[in-house]
Amino acid sequence: MVHGPRTRLDIVDGLAASNGLDNSHLLHAARADLLRRLGASVDAAQSYRRALALVTNESERRYLERRLREVQPQAHNAGINQLQSNGLLTFA
Repeated sequence: MVHGPRTRLDIVDGLAASNGLDNSHLLHAARADLLRRLGASVDAAQSYRRALALVTNESERRYLERRLREVQPQAHNAGINQLQSNGLLTFA
């Protein structure tokens, strides 16, 4: 990507805000992929789930499910790390 995933994510978010594309599974799938590339696995998982809630094509559904499975372990670990850094989770 010439301008990188952050720039592309800003464009996708702008489209979502201004064009009423919130009900498009393609928008959420694209957003999830960009977030994944940025290492934001928690947000990527959330966007993949939103895309899955909207998709009607079975092939696309399988693809999105596979991508979600790929980011979920990372999202889980990121969530644990955030809880630890906020002092909400400690290990004895």
